[in-house]
Amino acid sequence: MTDTTQSASRELTMKDFFREENGEVIPLDESVLIDFKDGDIVEGEVVRIDRDEVLVDIGYKSEGLIPSNELTIRKGADPHEVVDLGQRLEALVLQKEDADGRLILSAKRAAFERAWNRIEEAYNDQRTVEGPVIEVVKGGLILDIGLRGFLPASLVDIRRVRNLDSFLGQKLECKVIELNRSRNNVVLSRRAVLEEERKEERERILTSLEEGMIVTGTVSNLVDFGAFVDLEGIDGLIHISELSWQHVDHPSEVVEVGEEVEVKVLEVDRDRERISLGLKQTRKDPWQEIVERVKVGEQIKGRVTKLVSFGAFVEVAEGVEGLIHISELAEHHVETPDEIVRSGDEVDARIIDVDARRRRLSLSLRPKREDREERPRREEQRPRREPEQRGSSSSDRRSSSGEGSGLRTGAFDALSDLNLEER
Repeated sequence: MTDTTQSASRELTMKDFFREENGEVIPLDESVLIDFKDGDIVEGEVVRIDRDEVLVDIGYKSEGLIPSNELTIRKGADPHEVVDLGQRLEALVLQKEDADGRLILSAKRAAFERAWNRIEEAYNDQRTVEGPVIEVVKGGLILDIGLRGFLPASLVDIRRVRNLDSFLGQKLECKVIELNRSRNNVVLSRRAVLEEERKEERERILTSLEEGMIVTGTVSNLVDFGAFVDLEGIDGLIHISELSWQHVDHPSEVVEVGEEVEVKVLEVDRDRERISLGLKQTRKDPWQEIVERVKVGEQIKGRVTKLVSFGAFVEVAEGVEGLIHISELAEHHVETPDEIVRSGDEVDARIIDVDARRRRLSLSLRPKREDREERPRREEQRPRREPEQRGSSSSDRRSSSGEGSGLRTGAFDALSDLNLEER
């Protein structure tokens, strides 16, 4: 009785069903062979791993062969890094018998079929899928989600990502935004997941922000027309004209990506979720400093920055320029400003007008009016010679001039001795 019990509990092995004959495995009973056809998905145990193929025992008369390029969607992967001996896996039957009588299987196509159904359900239910980044390609990333999912670069993050290589190996959660079974194409979006997570946070920030508030943020991106600042969940824009009191050609002259800045809220459009910010408003206006410091009539030093047809611009302080109109460059008529000054010249100009409202400073290189009026008066005080009258005799001219001797008198005396008529 004991022997019978031990015999009944003995584990069955492959030898109970198959025998080896002339190097081939032949079933003892054909009825134990599994029934399958091309295109079916079968399951088996990994019994051998080579560099270019893997052998799987699925309970058929011969072991199934999985070529290395049919093992995984990862290009150039080493089979030893993908599967282990004794591991059970699913594979799709490519050929029940090829020209050499071998059973050809594909593990990646079986995974694709299983994954496609799962991804299609996630797409219909608006659920997310997750997988590691296995490849960086032109225009985006490839994720292993059971099949090759394409994540465009523009949808990797809320802001444009410059270095996609940093995501290699990372596991990302994405939404499926496009499916095409005929092309086996799956397009993903991580940005959609991030935006959904930030939706409540954005609404909270938009509600709390008011015009005139001073807030702190981090510069997230630079564009030709300004700089975007991350306000802990939502981006605001500093237009290039609001970056500095000085003229700016590109935002990179003032800020850089990653820099923490203090900005003023200029406008909040809650309907369009747009926030306008100002950086220069948090810094002292150099123009206001000039207005408080100088007065009309005072002299101020500056450097000529630009010549135009109607005058010359002079920088009198950082971010503050004044204009010397062409009529104020000199007392005499000037055709072009470069007759008097050149770009880069240091000048000592006089302030003739300060327009605080229009932020304009008018300068002059001409002397003050009183100086110009004082000059003629000094000239009038100098002794003048009276103009000589026509027809007067030489003696009268000598007496009226008060000169009794000298070259003039001697010259006229010599002329009086000449007989001009005889000549």
